[in-house]
Amino acid sequence: MPAPALRLHLVTLGVDDVARAVGFYESLGMERCMKGSEGVAFFDAGGAVISLYGRDALAKDSDAGELPRGSGSAALAFNVTSESAVDETLDAAAKAGGEILKAPYRVFWGGYIGYFADPDGHVWEVAHNADFKFDERGLLVLAE
Repeated sequence: MPAPALRLHLVTLGVDDVARAVGFYESLGMERCMKGSEGVAFFDAGGAVISLYGRDALAKDSDAGELPRGSGSAALAFNVTSESAVDETLDAAAKAGGEILKAPYRVFWGGYIGYFADPDGHVWEVAHNADFKFDERGLLVLAE
């Protein structure tokens, strides 16, 4: 029997301080779920889940050795419906303790993007792409 098709359900971010990270993501409007969980926090990210877990605990669980701070060679992305929403999201991230890595700008393909890092160094892109559409729940719908 073949393995099930790979799907992304959770993105676990290794953080220095779970409580601090929870405060950061709640201040950006993410809703924490399963609040009774100890040592980990889960947030509905619209079709997937962001989990916050101590970096040392994640390293121990995965046997990956010491994990670097931040995103390494990956970035998380949040797509929004307007250029002003890019500006507003980056402003909110900065006010919550994030670091603006790159102020919003127009890119060669016509979009408008900017980057921030959360307090643990995880990189987020905030983007408006006029070709992207969203369903009634706000989930990204890719054309076939």
